[in-house]
Amino acid sequence: MEKFTTLTGIAAPLAMENVDTDMIIPKQFLKTIKRTGLGAGLFYEHRFDEQGEEIADFVLNRALYNGAKILVTGGNFGCGSSREHAPWALLDFGIRCIIAPSFADIFHNNCFKNGILPVTLPREDVDRLMEGAERGANTTLTVDLEAQTITGASSDGGDGGSISFHIDPFNKQCLLEGHDDIALTLKREDKIAGFEAGQKQDQPWQWTGQTQEGGT
Repeated sequence: MEKFTTLTGIAAPLAMENVDTDMIIPKQFLKTIKRTGLGAGLFYEHRFDEQGEEIADFVLNRALYNGAKILVTGGNFGCGSSREHAPWALLDFGIRCIIAPSFADIFHNNCFKNGILPVTLPREDVDRLMEGAERGANTTLTVDLEAQTITGASSDGGDGGSISFHIDPFNKQCLLEGHDDIALTLKREDKIAGFEAGQKQDQPWQWTGQTQEGGT
């Protein structure tokens, strides 16, 4: 998993509440277990019409937000089904940070497991960032995970101020180090190997498919 330390980029404003995982990645894109290629299906029913043509006024189709890395959105983001394809699609599209007043619990946890930083802020702070994001290419945000701050800067050199955010220390460390669940397990590889070696000696039937008495 790619480390998350400091992210600077254009923020796209998605002023919608209760964005569910089926909206993020519709069910027809769930046939794969690969984490790549799903960006093409992100918000598909909002980005494209029935003929497959881009809907020009959807935020992620607008030229101002080309290459956006940050999404500023409404409350209860990621509700609905628990599909992990939702953060996969966001990450594949290039979104590394989502800022919202609240998140659905499972989606929130899945973000951390896939290298996306979900930032929960008070409504008034989200509204402030949403207003800035609506200026598109004129404003960028910098998210500093170590300092736990979000700062804005305008193209004219103006300072957009700074907002602090809270994050669980364990999730923060995992993102800083780029460790998902598998990587965390492999950090204990020597202890796992030691346990297995001892079990092979004390309980060899566990490794041969035979019972302790020698039966099958």
